Amino acid sequence: MKFFDYLKDKLYAIVLFFCFYFILLLLYFAFKLPFDLIFVASILFVSFFGLLFFIDFFRKKSFYQKLLLQIDQLDQSYLVLELLEQPHFYEGELLYQALYDINKSMIENVKSFELQMNDFKEYVEMWIHEVKIPISSFLLIAHNHKDEIPIRAIESVRKIEDYVEQVLYYVRSENAHKDYFINEVSLQKVISNVALKNKDDFLEHQIDFIVDVQKESVMTDSKWLYFILNQVVHNSIKYKDDSKSSYIKITVLEENETIVLEVLDNGIGIPSSDLKKVFEKSFTGYNGRMKARSTGMGLFIVKNLCEKLGHTISIDSKQGSYTKVSIVFFQNCYYDVLK
Repeated sequence: MKFFDYLKDKLYAIVLFFCFYFILLLLYFAFKLPFDLIFVASILFVSFFGLLFFIDFFRKKSFYQKLLLQIDQLDQSYLVLELLEQPHFYEGELLYQALYDINKSMIENVKSFELQMNDFKEYVEMWIHEVKIPISSFLLIAHNHKDEIPIRAIESVRKIEDYVEQVLYYVRSENAHKDYFINEVSLQKVISNVALKNKDDFLEHQIDFIVDVQKESVMTDSKWLYFILNQVVHNSIKYKDDSKSSYIKITVLEENETIVLEVLDNGIGIPSSDLKKVFEKSFTGYNGRMKARSTGMGLFIVKNLCEKLGHTISIDSKQGSYTKVSIVFFQNCYYDVLK
């Protein structure tokens, strides 16, 4: 708040003051008052009104500067009222009350919206669990009657199952802290479950699944890690290079206080222009448009879940050559001490 801007806002009052002062001077001279008396009265008059302006300016400046500074420093600006002292001038009290009413209305609306969203998410989760039962039943029947059911039908149902799984984990990722359980998880066990899930695709597409993992374990949630790894492997299968023998290789490296899980495939790779965007929501990229229909949600959800679990994920790729996904797990020394 600048004094010059304050004076511009008070321009009407300043003009009225000088008009009144000019009329007062005319009256002084009309009554032929002594010049010394006129001079002293003028100084007192101007000083009095000037002092009123300065006091009003500095009182308001202190309040508005604190308000703007706290809004600028807060990540969530709507919490400014929690830190702001109630002002002691009428305009400030009006503003404070208006902000309070606006904040109260926003909180009520947000709460109502959250309740609606939670109801919707609960319904979606319930629906997904219900719809997964007939999908699993169909796949079990198809596995036992491969000769009677077309392969395309089985593939279509598998895609439905994958998309349903994506929706479930996307909904849960918003409240991940309520759903995951961090403990020591064997990477071999998770990889075995992923291999079992995708074994039919490995056989059908003639993909060698190579695992170079010993007895390494990491601190994570087994269910969420299974989904993350399954999405990565699923992408490797989807974007395989039909012109050569395909493989997917999973290795584990221990570096300093981290464990790195790497998934390498010799598929079609990712264009360099797309690499920075692969984790963005709904980004399909060149491969998603040209080779296979893609929602652009798989890697977005994977990235989101990794961040929730405290892991980091990165992708390195060369178009027409390979794609390598690296998931970094940080070792928890405190857990080792408490065991």
